[in-house]
Amino acid sequence: MKFAFVFPGQGSQSVGMLADFYSEYPEVRATFDEAGDALGYDLWDLVQNGPAEKLNQTEFTQPAVLTAGVAMYRAFTASTELKPAMMAGHSLGEYAALVCAGALSLADAVQLVAARGQLMQQAVPEGQGAMAAILGLDDDTLIAICQQVDGVVQAVNFNSPGQVVIAGETDAVNAAIELAKEANAKRALPLPVSVPSHSSLMQGAAEKLAEKLAVIKSVMPDVPVFHNVTAQPSTSIEAMNAALKEQLYNPVLWVDTVNNLIEAGIEATVECGPGKVLSGLNKRINKDIPSLALVSPDGMKKVIEELQ
Repeated sequence: MKFAFVFPGQGSQSVGMLADFYSEYPEVRATFDEAGDALGYDLWDLVQNGPAEKLNQTEFTQPAVLTAGVAMYRAFTASTELKPAMMAGHSLGEYAALVCAGALSLADAVQLVAARGQLMQQAVPEGQGAMAAILGLDDDTLIAICQQVDGVVQAVNFNSPGQVVIAGETDAVNAAIELAKEANAKRALPLPVSVPSHSSLMQGAAEKLAEKLAVIKSVMPDVPVFHNVTAQPSTSIEAMNAALKEQLYNPVLWVDTVNNLIEAGIEATVECGPGKVLSGLNKRINKDIPSLALVSPDGMKKVIEELQ
């Protein structure tokens, strides 16, 4: 079966995640040790013992979630000769996909996303940026609502049909929430984040991130990695770096990404990371192909059986 690995982004983290994988797969231990050495602190201890307030700070969250995805990928590939034909990641997850596809080293990637988290937080002072999930409206209606509001608010994550995240200035996001409710959205919920990811407010952070991307050694991936901003794989290292830069202040086109993976011949998606948020989204995007997740060691074995 031709399958794609998909990697989740920020929000998938939790204190204690991957403890069952860590005890069963030496690849998980080795991956967290490698990442921790690059970062200069014990990443596994933070992931297992918290505190949650620190793990949820974006400069720590991003390396933790990236490393979790890479660790699970390495455990999977050590357990079977099955290989994904393509990869994609949601927001931060795109970096995990690029590491697993051989485009970036893990050491470079965890340092890069730690800096990415710091730059994102510095770009918009605490309390001045917000995000919200809007359920039950079509894309065009929600985009039009954002355009009606004074201030910066944009549709930034097209996660599945009828599930879109907006981001921008706090007052503008709150105004858009009220307009969405008036337009009969099923739900319009503020998200517990302070950074308006993927909005135009991140453009300054993206310029600084581009400087760091320019000095990191990268190569073309071994398998195609579909980017958030284009929903297509890049054809050069320059295009890959441009996609990572532009991702910070452009929408995540997840619906288009999944549909393009399927159009390219994918017969199943496998979520590689803590949780199963993406597998849930993928089922809503297309019910005709399996949307699997490596939620536990036993779950990994079942996924391998299903893919064979």
